[in-house]
Amino acid sequence: MTTDQAHGRECHGRWLTALNRRTNQPGDPEKWFDEQCGGCRFWVPLTGELGWDWGACTNGNSAFDGRVRFEHDGCEAFAVREDGSFG
Repeated sequence: MTTDQAHGRECHGRWLTALNRRTNQPGDPEKWFDEQCGGCRFWVPLTGELGWDWGACTNGNSAFDGRVRFEHDGCEAFAVREDGSFG
């Protein structure tokens, strides 16, 4: 494993502790599955190892503006991408 891969896994583990939403719990609203960061028009993916799952929020209306977010997380300021892409 390269140093970049090891560093990416370490970051992934640390950053997962700061999720806003967890879509694997009973009672989670169905809409959360359609409103994930990776599908938001204001989500910009990182490059390298972390770019597979992580990106920066650039939505000035979000509490997470300027922060790294997991692509499957979400927030109330979600704005769907016009092209319907994800990630």
